[in-house]
Amino acid sequence: MIVGLGTGKTSGRALLALEQRIREEGLSIKCVPTSHATETQARALGMTVIDFAMVESVDYLFDGADEVDPDLRMIKGRGGALVRERVVAMASKRRVYIVTEEKVVNRLGERSTLPVAIHYFSLTSTRKRLSNIGFNGVVRRTLSGDHFLTDQGNLVIDVTLPTNITPEEAAEMLDSVPGVVDHGLFLIEADEVVVETKDGKIERMSRPE
Repeated sequence: MIVGLGTGKTSGRALLALEQRIREEGLSIKCVPTSHATETQARALGMTVIDFAMVESVDYLFDGADEVDPDLRMIKGRGGALVRERVVAMASKRRVYIVTEEKVVNRLGERSTLPVAIHYFSLTSTRKRLSNIGFNGVVRRTLSGDHFLTDQGNLVIDVTLPTNITPEEAAEMLDSVPGVVDHGLFLIEADEVVVETKDGKIERMSRPE
């Protein structure tokens, strides 16, 4: 079985649980990480990591999210791995996202900004185009003040999601902007969302029929 490994703190907890099952149950699992950080963690645990460039499809993906609404639409990308996360998700047969209770919102953008990955080459012009269509934001930087770069070498602009349009309209607008590589609106990827409540219980959200 080929399993996609998400990026972030919650995905990291799931990765540890998967490694324990592999070790205790002798499962035959090959892993596709969605970031360099996840790959490093998986290799340190002795898990079998394979090159996604040689993989046609993934059997199962688990990942986290920054926000989830009742229709299982999500904002992702706080960890900066949104491009790889999308590609692996779209190649996966079953996609499950794991979040804590406070990340379930009524409206996307309620608690989080929206990450937009852009080409470094077109920073100023792309940022201007985004502003012109209502997506205002700041270029993400590291703690040392340098530009934050994704694993693919892209910059990230964290924008405010406009409230006067639907997530689908926002995604279409962003997809049309030259210089935008990808964005954090994951609107169709989730098959199921597993929610950990504050009292430690587990609830499941499935995509509406």
